[in-house]
Amino acid sequence: MGPARGAEDGVRAIEAVWRVESARVIGALGRIAGDLGAAEDLAHDALVAALEQWPTAGIPERPFSWLVTVGRRRFVDGLRRSARAESRKATMLRDAELAAARTGEEIESGAIEAGEDVLRLMFACCHPVLSDDARVALTLRLLGGLSTEQIAHATFEREPTVAQRIVRAKRALAAAGIGFELPPADELRARVDSVLGVLYLIFNEGYVPSSGSAWTEPTLCREALRLGRVLAELVPDVGEVHGLVALMELQASRLRARTGPNGDAVLLADQDRSRWDHLLVRRGLAALERGSSVGRGLGPYGLQAAIAACHATAPSMEAVDWVRVAALYDALGELAPSPVVELNRAVAVSMAYGPGAGLAVLDAVAGHPALSSYHLSLSIRGDLLERLGRFGDAEVAFRRAAEMTGNEREQLLLRDRADAVASRLPLHD
Repeated sequence: MGPARGAEDGVRAIEAVWRVESARVIGALGRIAGDLGAAEDLAHDALVAALEQWPTAGIPERPFSWLVTVGRRRFVDGLRRSARAESRKATMLRDAELAAARTGEEIESGAIEAGEDVLRLMFACCHPVLSDDARVALTLRLLGGLSTEQIAHATFEREPTVAQRIVRAKRALAAAGIGFELPPADELRARVDSVLGVLYLIFNEGYVPSSGSAWTEPTLCREALRLGRVLAELVPDVGEVHGLVALMELQASRLRARTGPNGDAVLLADQDRSRWDHLLVRRGLAALERGSSVGRGLGPYGLQAAIAACHATAPSMEAVDWVRVAALYDALGELAPSPVVELNRAVAVSMAYGPGAGLAVLDAVAGHPALSSYHLSLSIRGDLLERLGRFGDAEVAFRRAAEMTGNEREQLLLRDRADAVASRLPLHD
């Protein structure tokens, strides 16, 4: 192996360490600096130092402590330079030096668990003061360790747009005085729900991207699932955390089977279930069991996971216990009513009791404003109409649905379905 190859391998090894440790490092430095933007800058200063020193000195035995120590020193050095320029910062410098030294000692001694800092970082990135788009971008950047370019690629957005969104999010947190403290007990559940909502958004955008030419974006699914597992370890007594992890595990188990050889979409009914990842299925079922045992009944994510479990444990689409699935959607509709839940309930009811019954459920919410531009409402309608033999109406529904989605693979699928039902229309002279 030549020197260039050895240096390349060294950089890859450092990048692998950074991938594992970056969120913990940023979280620890955030507690020291009290500012998210400053914490990320300090962490990257530490990464640069690692790239300069580790290829020759070797990766230290405790890379997390090494990186935090370098970042902490950079922070104190910066304050010292500022204090020399402005004497009024002297008190701030002394306090910061004491806090930095104390944090370093606590990390070294193990008095502070690094996971606690990751949890603080999660709460900061997913703070309700930020928009959904900002929370997603900031979470992928600081907790997922993705570069701005990677986030832009995964979310089909322009890189400058993502970069500006992240910068604005950091400024918004600083302006709102959002620090790195864990929420008080009376706010904890609501704040955990905010984190779960962000992870669910990230996973769904990976499962069926809202735009672009790919049917799936596995990077986003993997990141959401990884962070969900981390959260489940940090707050193991919150049932809905396990519920969301179970849902993502079970949904992710189908990823390989959701696309054909050319990247074309393969719907659930047509998937080769032998291609499902059965390790993820087992993990999902175990997470669902944990969620059931620590909570007081299943919450919205847990109920969706229970529905996914019905599919995961059935050998075929026909063998799914559709009566149970419909009952679970009834429970979900009572617990977290929404028109999207009703769309899914319509599918389950149609499988359990016939397409006419499903269409009645769909008709009951068809006029809801939230569904006026939602392509899945028309896609489901097309499917039910096709099963009822109303091929002309089904064709119209599929073509309108194709016009409403921004995902190119989904557009192709819906147009193909429209063509298929059109071919079944009777010919007229």
